[in-house]
Amino acid sequence: MSIRVVVADDQDLVRAGLVLILGAYPDIEVVGEAADGIAALDLATRLLPDVLLADIRMPGLDGVEVTRRVAGPDVANPIAVVVITTFDLDEYVLGALRAGARGFLLKDAGPELLVQAIRAAATGDALIAPNVTRRLLQAFADRSPQAPTQPVEPLTDREEDVLALVARGRTNAEIAAELFIGLSTVKSHIASLMAKLGVRNRVEIAMWAHHTKRV
Repeated sequence: MSIRVVVADDQDLVRAGLVLILGAYPDIEVVGEAADGIAALDLATRLLPDVLLADIRMPGLDGVEVTRRVAGPDVANPIAVVVITTFDLDEYVLGALRAGARGFLLKDAGPELLVQAIRAAATGDALIAPNVTRRLLQAFADRSPQAPTQPVEPLTDREEDVLALVARGRTNAEIAAELFIGLSTVKSHIASLMAKLGVRNRVEIAMWAHHTKRV
């Protein structure tokens, strides 16, 4: 089955480019386009796509608020959201990740990484642009005035390994290959990490890792 995607960006040329790129892949179907946040929210609510690809800065509602409304902790059936931005140190990015986005990319990331992010989000995984993961998350961790929450239970050695790879932007499949373990085992470790760290998703796991200087 195709991955159903809604593309939201207020720049017509950028939006058309994203649609053109995604349309070249047989496993991806663009089912809607939005030029502002209100339209993006409406389409996501009505069409229930597998993935919403949303610009971080849009009129009406920005990408952070759209993400919160379709993927936030209070949403019963959250939609996978991948946010895109022009600036790798955009302050809105942290808000989007906390609002429930499964990943983010720079607009110049290229077709291959864009498609990887869409596929990862559709399967419950997350992808953060590798070239900005460390610098971006570290920058936000340094600015945060709050001390990170300590694990409710100590992390195992294997969980520490998985934690480090998640923080570097690896997908579940890449973690499995690098650690020579099964995909289901990776998912179990990530679920355990979320429970121990009190976070909602793998992006917050990465943020915690950078905040505590684990990587």
